[in-house]
Amino acid sequence: MLAIEFAVSKINKYASSESGDTVEVIERPHGGFTALLVDGQGSGRASKLLSTLVARAVLPLIKDGVRDGVTARAAHDYLYLQRGGKVSATLALCSVDLGSRTLVLTRNSHCPFVVYTPDDGLHRLADEAQPIGLYAHTRPVIQEMPLVADMWAVTFSDGVLEAGRRAGIAWDVAAALTDLLPPAAPAGTPRAVADALLAGALAADQGRPQDDMSVLVVALRPTPDSSFVRTFDLRAPLDL
Repeated sequence: MLAIEFAVSKINKYASSESGDTVEVIERPHGGFTALLVDGQGSGRASKLLSTLVARAVLPLIKDGVRDGVTARAAHDYLYLQRGGKVSATLALCSVDLGSRTLVLTRNSHCPFVVYTPDDGLHRLADEAQPIGLYAHTRPVIQEMPLVADMWAVTFSDGVLEAGRRAGIAWDVAAALTDLLPPAAPAGTPRAVADALLAGALAADQGRPQDDMSVLVVALRPTPDSSFVRTFDLRAPLDL
């Protein structure tokens, strides 16, 4: 038996009370799940409102069975109409689609997906993709591949991609993932990978993240558990 596992690790920009990144996971109507990562332009409250606006446009479409590529285009059209091409957001959709039995990776972001499969090894999906909201005819970049056991996919927001740059510290997120994903670390869990990647980005920014940081990991892994019980865990520290 296989299990779908999602893990998210995220943190606000240093000295910012809110993260401009929004991450959501939603069940697909024909089986499977979609995780979305939206990074609103800027940081803080305005960025959070922007990323939430995009997420609200995406989630009902996924729930109604709209294909991911069409959903990404619709989210762009909505943001472009609402804000007149004056603000942007990056959008990544990672879908385990049991209807088509494929992993569907949809990007309007300069941040890549890093994918591992047993047959093809580790590879980076980084074709040029424009953010949504700025240009009238923006299209997403879409990659689709059959579901297989021990498949992994990772993406992140630009706070992770660009960690360390302002301090002149060389840190390569893709290189870090080669040590965290199979075959280098076949015993790792999605939670361990997400936490370790975020920790690496934080260290590169000397513990003071210069932008909102989010890491999204999805894996399709064999499990000895024959139970069909589904579980979901969430941990979010509060400063009250």
